Amino acid sequence: MSRLPARQVPAVYHRRFGDWLVSTVSDGYVDSPPGAMPGLTQDEVDALMVAAQGTAPIRTSVNMFALRGHGKTYLFDAGSGTTMGPSCGRLPDSLEAAGIAPGDIDAIVLTHVHPDHSNGLTSDDGKALFPRAEIIVHETEISHWFDDAAMAVATERAKTRYFASARFRLAPYKGRIRTFRDGEEVLPGITGILCAGHTPGHASYRIVGGQGGPDLMIWGDTVHIPEIQVPRPEITMLYDAEPPLAAASRKMIFETVVRDGLLVAGMHVHFPGFARMAQVDGQYRLLPEPWNYEI
Repeated sequence: MSRLPARQVPAVYHRRFGDWLVSTVSDGYVDSPPGAMPGLTQDEVDALMVAAQGTAPIRTSVNMFALRGHGKTYLFDAGSGTTMGPSCGRLPDSLEAAGIAPGDIDAIVLTHVHPDHSNGLTSDDGKALFPRAEIIVHETEISHWFDDAAMAVATERAKTRYFASARFRLAPYKGRIRTFRDGEEVLPGITGILCAGHTPGHASYRIVGGQGGPDLMIWGDTVHIPEIQVPRPEITMLYDAEPPLAAASRKMIFETVVRDGLLVAGMHVHFPGFARMAQVDGQYRLLPEPWNYEI
């Protein structure tokens, strides 16, 4: 009798994108707690989830994306390390399965510095886990999390979970952190787009497709719960720093993706995280890209 596996295989998916190979490398998943969407009652949340997927629980993918080509390897976000429980922290296994060693990575491009996107930059004792990587992040993200005045008036939870954590995880990379402004080309063919609100310096990245194909938008946490926030982009999350601004940024990104026919890669779009968007009868729809068995 064959031996039954004790755990799932690493969640990795490869997709050709122009001259690049884009690989989804999963860090795992999180389950949203009650009250994660303050604008809705739990009954409303459950009803929307049942209508969308037949069941109420919200299980959210935590995806990172590796971009390989032109002699370079870039990683978009760095996962959660050991800080978000057993359902997360799987990025090292996923990178290994994708054939990427930490020393291969030339740059880590952060959408923002929340724990599930940046705590994997270091070990628990503060050692940098990516020995060569440059860190690229929007300038406002750095200025906010390193603002002592902002930290002083934050909640105790935010002081520990966000401010102190951001400083701890970025400290080993001092001297190799590069910031950018909205609309700047951060790497060849890759433009940073400020879409603030979830955090002050939350950013998406538009990557030129080439070969006549569409551009790719890696949109970070533009969407946390696709079943709810795509048809109702005004719905915000408990984790949003400025909810009205987060909703406005989401609508801006949606408009850009639909207008320009972009391919989407979302950190919290269900694995493997690629999709298109459409607007039908005035309502946005996310169209997940089917799994392709060929690279």
